[in-house]
Order: sequence, then C-alpha cells, then structure tokens
Amino acid sequence: MPSFLSLVSFCVLAGGAFAQAPVVQLGGTAVTGVYDSCQNTPSSSCLEYFAGLPYAEPPTGNRRLRPPVLKTALSGPTFDATTERPACLQPGLPTSSEDCLTLNIRRPYGVDPSKRLPVVVWFHGGGFRLGRIDLYNGSAIVHQSVQRTMPAIYINFNYRLGPLGFPQGKEADAKGALNLGLKDQLAVLQWIQANIAAFGGDKNKVTVAGQSAGAISIGVHFLRPSFSQLARGAIFHSGSANSHFIRDGSFRQNDWENYVKAVPACQSLASSMSTFDCLRTQDSATLLTAAMAADGQSIEQYPWSPALDGIFGVFPALPSEIFKLGLFARMPFISGTVLDDGTIFSRDVDGAQTIRNNLIVNHTVTNNPVVKTRLERAVDRLMELYPDDPAVGSPYGQTTPLPRHYKRLSSIYTGLLWLAPRRLWSRAATKWGVNVFGYHFTDLYPNRLPHLGVQHGLELIYLFPGHIGLWDADAVLSRRMRDYWISFVSTSNPNNVQGPDAPPAWNKYTLNNPTVMNLNTVGFGNVPDTFNKTQTDFINSRSNIFRR
Repeated sequence: MPSFLSLVSFCVLAGGAFAQAPVVQLGGTAVTGVYDSCQNTPSSSCLEYFAGLPYAEPPTGNRRLRPPVLKTALSGPTFDATTERPACLQPGLPTSSEDCLTLNIRRPYGVDPSKRLPVVVWFHGGGFRLGRIDLYNGSAIVHQSVQRTMPAIYINFNYRLGPLGFPQGKEADAKGALNLGLKDQLAVLQWIQANIAAFGGDKNKVTVAGQSAGAISIGVHFLRPSFSQLARGAIFHSGSANSHFIRDGSFRQNDWENYVKAVPACQSLASSMSTFDCLRTQDSATLLTAAMAADGQSIEQYPWSPALDGIFGVFPALPSEIFKLGLFARMPFISGTVLDDGTIFSRDVDGAQTIRNNLIVNHTVTNNPVVKTRLERAVDRLMELYPDDPAVGSPYGQTTPLPRHYKRLSSIYTGLLWLAPRRLWSRAATKWGVNVFGYHFTDLYPNRLPHLGVQHGLELIYLFPGHIGLWDADAVLSRRMRDYWISFVSTSNPNNVQGPDAPPAWNKYTLNNPTVMNLNTVGFGNVPDTFNKTQTDFINSRSNIFRR
C-alpha cells in the first residue's frame, strides 16, 4: 500500500538492505520495483511489487472521452515502478487524477520467468463512479499461493469512472464513446497478453475476478465470445452482466445534459451533439464538480454505468437474450452472492407505493403503453412475492428492530439485482456446458452494522484481510476461501488445492440439483441453491421486462 511504500523501498535484513531491488526487463526498459510484505529473509516471505505501470496513454486533453490508446512499451532505459499512481478521478478522493490508467503487479519472490505462472486480475467495484485499487493489494492471496505450492501473480488496475468513463446520451452513442471504462479494462488485458511473460506469467492462464461493478464489468465482457482470447476463467463476487438497470446508449440524455450544464464554459452546448470538444478544454476539478452536481439531479442511483452499444460495441444486447442463444464466452467461473446484498442500496421509504413507483421508474425504458402495462403487472407480482413483513425482510434473521419498508426494499433489491441475476447467469452457462461453481456468503462479521447484516462486499474482508483482524473462526473461513480461489486461478477448478488442511470438495453447479457452497463459519459446505427461489424464479421468468 502507498503508506508502506512511502516508508521503505527495500526490506531490511539483519546484515543490511537487499543487494538490489527486483528488476524486470520490459523491451528496452528496465522496470524497478520493490520488495513487499517482507519479514526476515529475501525468500518466500517476500513479494516482488511493481507499481504504477501505464497500460494506456493518459486520457487527458484531446484523448479525453475517447477509447484508450494502448501502451505496451515504455520509453527510456529505466522505469521507476516503486510507487502507486493515483486512482481515477472521483468524488471524495482528493488525490484522484485523470492520468490514472495504470496497473500494479505482485508476484512471488524469485520468479523464474520460464515457469509461466497463472495470473489473476482484479476488477474493483464502486458503482462505476468510485474505486481504489490500494484497498485490494492481493498480498495475502499471493503469499498463500506460494504456501500451497500453487504460486500465482496478482494484478489490479485503475479504469475511468463516472461521466469520463461511462459518458451517456446521444452524442456518446453516436461517437462510439459509451463504455470507455470497459474499454480500459480490455486494454489492461491486452497489455497483459503482450507483457506478462516478462514478469513470469502465462498469458494463456489469466483469470479475471471482481466484485460488484467489477463483476458486472466482467459479465459484460463475457457477452462477447472473443473475450476467451484474453482470459480463461472468472470469479464473480455479487455481480454479472444482468445485475444493474440496463439502458440503451441514449436513454440517459438528461443525465449527460445536467453534467454539461454544470460546466460553466460548456453549459450552452448541453443539448447539442457538440459537448465533447468543449469538455476536453476544461480542467479536472471543474469536471469533477460537475459530475457531483449531476449525480444529485439524477433519478437513478448509478447513472454512469455500462450501456447497450450494439453488436459492434462491448455491450451488444440484453444478457438474457445472449444467454438463450449461448453467444457468450464459454469459460469456467465461480459466481456468488452474499446474504444481504441489497441493504446498502436501500433506504427507508414512506410506504409500499413508493417502492412500487421506484421499481417502475427504474425499469421503464419506453412509453409504449403495452410494455408499461406488462411492467406494472410484473412489479405488482414482485410486491406480492416480497410481502410487507419484517420477519422475511433483509437483513435476514436480524433481530434489531428496523423500518419494515426498508427491510422489504432491501429484500427486493437483494433478489432483483444480485441473487436472481447470479442464478440466471449460472443456469444459462451450465446449460451450454460451462463448469460453474456457486457460493452464498452468509457469515456475520463481528464488527458488522446491524441494519446492513451480511452486507454487499463483506466477503472481501476475508479475501483481502489487510489490517483488519479476523477472529480465529473467521481466519479459518478466510483461508479456505483463498484456497478455493487460488486453486481456481491455477487449475480452473476450486477443488485442486494441494497440501494439508485442504477445504471440503465444492460441488459443481448443475441444472438438476443446483448447489452452492455456504461460506460461513457455521454450516460450511454445499447446500441447495433454493434461498428465496420462488421470488427469483419469477424475476428470471420476466427477464426482458426487468431489463436483464
């Protein structure tokens, strides 16, 4: 992490500093990193860390609001990869920057480049408007991979966020500027294909993994069969291509106009098809202020997100339509959800009618009266399936008194945005012969907030423990989860863990008897995938109406 790297460049041993820092020759450039996570000796207790490697040209000035310009080579004889670069421009993070298209690599100590280690690439979440890679440094995963004699390389990266990464509206649609953040992600994987061998990695053994917006991103990439040229498998944490409110490219025109209107020099152009040139002349601070202003005016919680951009784009059609035809990348994957995925997206509302109206607004994409009537009927049935009864609301099993409408809305969002999409994706892939492994994370972390329960993203504490101490039982669960993940990265199967204390066998997801791994300190093991099944079956039977 930055705080560590700012203090030391080398691990210090009893006899002094290491003779040299880790160096990788990338074409004509010597890339110098640092030793990370060291203890007493330069051995398996160390990792080699290369930070801030650019994978594309800075998307600033004339390159703003354009697809990334891939950068597979470095200039100059040396490159200092000892310090992380800023996160991409976003609210609440003063150090964020537009010059952010960089990646970080952590690998075991003393990697022999000829070994060709498997690689895992982490896609961070944050609703497509936030996200910091320093929160997910992957050290625990790499260390444990070495301990399990299944060594792996870990990479994470920044991608553009908010209106600069996911511009909306007619102009973005017409100029091929939708989904720029997704195109950044593809550029990372292209960089890896070109350069990972120099770091001892195998370009044919790349596993992509992500949570929330990161998992949604990976799901969208799976909608194009050619994605299998860049990866061989995936791990989805609470997210797939159908886990958000999917719109056409021009649908969020009002959001884009509100954004441009908040830029004083460009506001007169807001409703035109010529906003990009003006925006390219503005400074980052002005654009960030405008993004925050536009967020406050949007009817959606996450207006800056992937949009349908057609068969020649990166998001060709509704996922449910592609699933039926089997026109997706057929690679093995792990996909899971947590018990109360919907709580952080919910709020206390004044009644059932407000919930109903919000659901209708969020899924309305046309004024066609027939379609709107079908949507209203589907929402009414959804309200029946998620009744106004706090005993069956989310957070599930929570005894702390909470507003009943909050619990009802949380339960609906858990099913609608996360649980049902995971099941639809898992069943579709299984039908087409893909090896799928599902999980349901249900462990209540001791420091949880009662109104959030087993909240969205909670399982990441177990994968990336960092400075957060886990109780002994939680540490066991944490290690088991990383064992499964490491095995999958190494072999495309979570059940090939080597060494002592291997976790129990994880059943493959099947159509006739779908099971998931219950990730919990109590009741750990394979269980039927039936939680709230009636509700999610209905949602998935109305996939097109709910824009899935």
